[in-house]
Amino acid sequence: MTRAPGSVRARAAAGATAVVALALIAAGTAVLLVLRGNLQQQAGLRSEVAAREVAAQIATGTAYPKLDLPDGDDHPVVVTDEDGRVLAVGEDVRAVDGKRVTGGQQGGAEHAPPPDDDDGDDDDDATGLRPGEVDDDVRYLDGTADVDGTVGDYRFAVVGAKDSRGEKATVRAGSALAPERDAVGSVRDAMLIGLPLLLVVVAGVTWLVTRRALRPVEGIRAEMAAITASTDLSRRVPEPAARDEIARLARTTNETLAALEASVERQRRFVADASHELRSPIASLRTQLEVAVAHPELLDVPGAVADTVRLQRLAADLLLLARLDAGERPADARVDLAAMVREESSQWVGDRIPVRVGESASVEVAGSRSQLGRVLGNLLDNAQRHAASSVRVDVVRAGEWAVLRVEDDGPGVPEAERERIFERFVRLDDARARDDGGAGLGLAIARDVAVRHGGTLAVREGAVFELRLPVAG
Repeated sequence: MTRAPGSVRARAAAGATAVVALALIAAGTAVLLVLRGNLQQQAGLRSEVAAREVAAQIATGTAYPKLDLPDGDDHPVVVTDEDGRVLAVGEDVRAVDGKRVTGGQQGGAEHAPPPDDDDGDDDDDATGLRPGEVDDDVRYLDGTADVDGTVGDYRFAVVGAKDSRGEKATVRAGSALAPERDAVGSVRDAMLIGLPLLLVVVAGVTWLVTRRALRPVEGIRAEMAAITASTDLSRRVPEPAARDEIARLARTTNETLAALEASVERQRRFVADASHELRSPIASLRTQLEVAVAHPELLDVPGAVADTVRLQRLAADLLLLARLDAGERPADARVDLAAMVREESSQWVGDRIPVRVGESASVEVAGSRSQLGRVLGNLLDNAQRHAASSVRVDVVRAGEWAVLRVEDDGPGVPEAERERIFERFVRLDDARARDDGGAGLGLAIARDVAVRHGGTLAVREGAVFELRLPVAG
């Protein structure tokens, strides 16, 4: 358990580092592509300026041997006619795209590589150039040039022009791509050096931030471990002041601990009360049996039977409560409440106070016939013990609810006690608490069964117990 927060920090740091790395790689790639494109565009513009300067000299009638050509190291230039013969070439320029061009002047035998496949008379006619004009269009080509024995990559601009005699010339001027590649390489190297350092910083910051954020979680874990070791459910985990997920986790944990403490306390009281209730009939039975052993003629058989019956009922009640606490779901059968009332009330004819059936609407509910019968039996038993002269049962329908009411003419339940009487082993101290040996489980069992059937059980005005159950679909 002690390494769990650390593993969370490690996973968070690794995840954040991976995300940042991917983002930086993507951003760096985009930057390099944009930078390379811009530098290539600038190289093309420089080569175009050089080509147009030479083309302008041709258009103004400058003889080809007298052209002022740029230095070959800066801009290798080759001027050709429409047949590809070299008319002029920059200083120290020996070859373009692997083909030698040195020594070629107007009328020379050397040929330069064609700038594209469309050079010819048809293209001249298409340009519509007149003598002394420079073509507005420019074409860009990537190629190589040998300048003074050094071969390099260049971005060439191709511009057409017509001299004063109407003869077309093509100027091909280049701009070196090596500076562009050096610049891109420098930026790439800087990124490769800076990326690992940045990722280390991201991982470290994420580790520290996650550690601080998870510190309250470690406090909660430590306190839960201490509670588990001490079994003291009254302790609570610390709640951070911040209103975040960890604070909500702490509050939920404390609420769970409170519910668990209450549940354990209920179980303790239940066990203590059950032990107390079981002790009386068992002690009485033991006493009677011991007396019978010594003096058989003094054995109180009816009393022993009564104690046995009381013990049997108490055991049955405890077993049913245990099943309900374990989450036992009622059967999904249809039960006619009116028929059940008639059947149950017929068993109370010979009792001290007869049970009278009032309204008896035929309405069905879904659930367990035996458990619902147990609820009615417990309510009738409670009414019998506290009624003065009458007990009445009614079954009515109220919308989507089936309502079963058990009413007696006893003193009623005080309003302040109308919830407490449904607690286990609770018996009131006033006149309504007259009892002949009940353990105080009947009403608690009745409410638990009602709740598990999706209904309610409550005390209304006076001594009216009202059971509400959803009508079967």
